[in-house]
Amino acid sequence: KSSVQTIGEEQIQNPYTELLVLKGHQDIVRFLVQIDDYRFASAGDDGIIFLWNAQTGEKLFELYGHTHKITAIAPFSSSDTSEEQTHLILTASADRTVIVWDCTSGRQVQKVSCFHSTVKCLTVLQRLDVWLSGGSDLCVWNRKLDLLCKTSHLTDAGISALVELPRNCVAAAVGKELIIFRLMTSNDGSEGWNILEVKRLVDHQDNILSLVSVNDLTFVTGSHVGELIVWDALDWTKQASECNFWDSSVHPDVQPEIKLSQSRNETSVQHLTSDEECVFAAVGKGIYVYNLQMRRVIACQRTAHDSSVLHIEKLPNRQLISCSEDGSVRIWELREKQQLPAEPVPTGFFNMWGFGRANRQASQAAKKMQENTPMYFLELVGDLIGHSSAVQMFLYFGELGLATCSADHLIILWKDGERESRLRSLTLFQKLAQNGDLQIR
Repeated sequence: KSSVQTIGEEQIQNPYTELLVLKGHQDIVRFLVQIDDYRFASAGDDGIIFLWNAQTGEKLFELYGHTHKITAIAPFSSSDTSEEQTHLILTASADRTVIVWDCTSGRQVQKVSCFHSTVKCLTVLQRLDVWLSGGSDLCVWNRKLDLLCKTSHLTDAGISALVELPRNCVAAAVGKELIIFRLMTSNDGSEGWNILEVKRLVDHQDNILSLVSVNDLTFVTGSHVGELIVWDALDWTKQASECNFWDSSVHPDVQPEIKLSQSRNETSVQHLTSDEECVFAAVGKGIYVYNLQMRRVIACQRTAHDSSVLHIEKLPNRQLISCSEDGSVRIWELREKQQLPAEPVPTGFFNMWGFGRANRQASQAAKKMQENTPMYFLELVGDLIGHSSAVQMFLYFGELGLATCSADHLIILWKDGERESRLRSLTLFQKLAQNGDLQIR
């Protein structure tokens, strides 16, 4: 029997009571990227990019140019002050090309076809007005798609993820290694660039699956065997780590499960997101809240879904959204537990029997720490059932709703039912008033 929480039809705190199903893709939809306040792009294994209106669900453009599946996508807005801001998107494909698209016209601006391997990740450095492509090499490009510089061949596995760091640096995940690169402009006044390998961090025991920047001082990585490491973003030293996400003895409020062995996919850190205070980790089937100041997990839902959690985001309020291979999308609220009188925490065998003054002091110190540390829990407040296959990721558009994409080839726009009802009523009243049919009695 599954120990996953369930929620009934009465979902009072779930505003998403209406949905729009967007069709067009012919294969798994893996990526959604926000263009501006009301537009987004979708891409996946069919190699086609669609541009959508998040308010109406209208399909704006179909972009054809790739011959294989899309492997990475990134928005790239112009920073020119002399003209109106132009919204561009970059797409990389297994056909070993990268294309720049104009989101206003739906046209292909430029195409790069000089890659020796598939580009697995794209990162835009807005401050330097350049973008990076990561595969078997790390390449730096300008807005005109001129190759400014590149690294020598790294590994056959290549770069799987990139994150921007301060001081013109980036961290690249290459297998189980984290490589720090620094971008430098030439000293001779020319437009030349150099990219230097600064440091290799080998603290992870397995492949790094997720990278997230917390702020200018901190970034976090997660691996295939459930390691989470907090790094200093300036000197790249290891600040803290958590390697026991699946260990019920570390998280006593989690019900233990009897298993002969722990398979790796149940402990892998599939996705990370953060705010200034916490890191939110999708680990196996569960979601965990890791407090950066306390350096520990303060809340968890070990079986948040029936299958692996693929994507997690923190909303502006105290809510989280997660989506899973099981096809579900769930809304959680982080709440503080009502504190009960704390029991003394044993610190060893002798302390069980109360031997020794030092043990009593340790017990009192542990009790005081328990009393002063707020405890949290994740409560399920909404369950969005609409997809028939794995939900890959989602985009949160505030009052415009939520967009989800799935292996069922569909995109669903989840809408706030009350808001949509008010808007329809308002539109109807405006039409009646214009036609002179509205009579107030």
